[in-house]
Amino acid sequence: MFDQLSQRLEDAFRSLTGRGKLTEANIEEAMREVRRALLEADVNFKVARGFVEQVRARAVGQEVLRSLTPGQQVVKIVHEELVELLGGEAVPFRLSGAVPAVVMVVGLQGSGKTTFCGKLARHLRKRGKSPMLAAADTYRPAAQEQLATLGRGLDVPVHRGREGADPVGIATSALAEARESGADVVILDTAGRLHVDDEMMRELERIREATRPGEILLVLDSMTGQDAVNVATEFLGRLDFTGAVLTKLDGDTRGGAAVSLRAVTGKPIKFAGVGEKLDALEPFHPDRMASRILGMGDVLTLAEKAQEAVDADKAAKLEEKLRKQSFTLEDFQEQLTALKKMGPLDQLAGMIPGMSKLGQVAIDESALRRVEAIINSMTPQERRDPGVLDGSRRKRIARGSGSTVQDVNRLLKQFGSMKKMMKQVGKLGKRGKLPFASPF
Repeated sequence: MFDQLSQRLEDAFRSLTGRGKLTEANIEEAMREVRRALLEADVNFKVARGFVEQVRARAVGQEVLRSLTPGQQVVKIVHEELVELLGGEAVPFRLSGAVPAVVMVVGLQGSGKTTFCGKLARHLRKRGKSPMLAAADTYRPAAQEQLATLGRGLDVPVHRGREGADPVGIATSALAEARESGADVVILDTAGRLHVDDEMMRELERIREATRPGEILLVLDSMTGQDAVNVATEFLGRLDFTGAVLTKLDGDTRGGAAVSLRAVTGKPIKFAGVGEKLDALEPFHPDRMASRILGMGDVLTLAEKAQEAVDADKAAKLEEKLRKQSFTLEDFQEQLTALKKMGPLDQLAGMIPGMSKLGQVAIDESALRRVEAIINSMTPQERRDPGVLDGSRRKRIARGSGSTVQDVNRLLKQFGSMKKMMKQVGKLGKRGKLPFASPF
């Protein structure tokens, strides 16, 4: 996420953080590099200029130039100003008091609007809501079928109209059905166009007047950079949306849309799409995003992902097994499954502070899949007691998992070393030398 921008900013700060004393000339040179990095990331040039001027004004103050760690003080200032640029504090997603609450999702074709509707439905259901999806896009071929497919996968009801039906009628009939069925949130997937046009805006205005949505979310493709900000500006002129959603932040995005949007439109970013799967949706936190951009990690989001992926009862049982040194390959398999639920490993690694300092670390997810296949090829007895694995059993496991006997041997050796390490940690925990907790 924002790899290129993060690397350029890190390069700009390298000349500062290694110095015991800074001059205004040092800061001026670093600010030129920061401005160049922002412009290359497709940040709006006025936003980039204002940001750099604000940082420069604070950085040349006496509290920085006379500081014992002036370079780190400058980085701290950049982080604080970047948080403000991204919106300051997170603006929560709020549902209106009316039941059912209405969320109107708008945007151009290809921005990921329909997929976001499915992600939002999942997000709300995990928080105790009963959402309904409404297919108000009657123009794009198969748009209603796509939403219906998402609904079936999520076990969320989908309201559809007949082909060629008036989108306003579909939206209002969806509200009536929601009242009858007990759904408390209706998510309206409205039609997009290839570009903003008057006909499109009139239709959205009619839907807004008929449904009175509590949230109007504009879905933007973050990979389009300043074009996304331009689209948001055009929408703002006709439709006062309450917040933006940036999709495809996991792709090769340069970051211009995320950094510029709040400053140009005044509207907050409320959600970030970080993958294609329906669980790849994060509430947008400016402070956490600023930390990721500057390579400082995002421990809070990592902890939230772990909390969502790991069952509390299982975590308590695992802790007890670790204390008693009875951790088995079955338990290890459960931990791998929980890790996969948290998302792609490269994204998780980016949330760990300091990982960016190690450069582009190659994370081999295929190795984890191979480990999982080897464990799946074992019998329950073999998972609980690897000591029974003789040569013939190891050959059988290798054949069943599509790996080699050497792969099986390597896994067993690594698992044995891990158990020895856990035994030592367990002893320290018993002596009270360190607090003991689940790996997650």
